[in-house]
Amino acid sequence: MPSLSASPPLILGSTSRYRRELLDRLRLPYTCVAPQVDETPQPGETPAALALRLALAKAQAVAAQHPEALVIGADQVADLHGEAIGKPGTHERAVLQLQRLSGQRVVFQTALAVVRASTGHAEAQLAAVTVQFRPLARAEIEHYLRLDQPYDCAGSAKCETLGIALLDAIESDDPTALIGLPLIRTCQMLRRAGLDPLLP
Repeated sequence: MPSLSASPPLILGSTSRYRRELLDRLRLPYTCVAPQVDETPQPGETPAALALRLALAKAQAVAAQHPEALVIGADQVADLHGEAIGKPGTHERAVLQLQRLSGQRVVFQTALAVVRASTGHAEAQLAAVTVQFRPLARAEIEHYLRLDQPYDCAGSAKCETLGIALLDAIESDDPTALIGLPLIRTCQMLRRAGLDPLLP
C-alpha cells in the first residue's frame, strides 16, 4: 500500500531542452508535457507581466490534465527598456537583435510557476536577471551566431556557452535564471508545494 506521505508526481510543463537540463540537476523523477498556451502579448502588457502570466498559464494548462501532479511552468522574456524581445528564430533576426542589444543593459524576466490543481496550490514568482552587453562589432556578432546558433533563445545569446563573451556583467540572485529555470526558487517553491528536493 503506497505511503500517504508519498511525494506527488512532478511534471515540467515545457519542451525546452535548457529547462530539462537544469531540472535534471535536482535528480528528481519527472516527466515533460508540452503546454498548449497562446503566447501572444496582451495590449500594454509589460515584459515582466507577460513572463509571469505565461509561466502560470503553462503550469495551469498542464495541471488541468494532471490534477494530482506538481507542475512547473516557466517563461522568459528579454526586456529592453520595457520592450519585449523574443526568440529570433533566424540568423538574420538574431543579427538585428544583437545589434540592438549591443552596449545595452537588458533585463531577462524569468518567471516560474508551480501548480497542483488537486489542492488548489498555485504560486508564481519572477527572477529578474540584469545583463550588460558589451559594445559588439558586426564581425563578433556573426562569428558568435555561426558557432552557437542561439536562435531559440530570447535575446539571441547563450550565457552558458560562448555567449558569455558578449557580456560585461550579469546581476542575479538565482544563478540559473538566465538559462531559463531559476533553481533556487524552484526548490523553494517545490518545498512550499509539498515536495522537498532533499527529502523526496
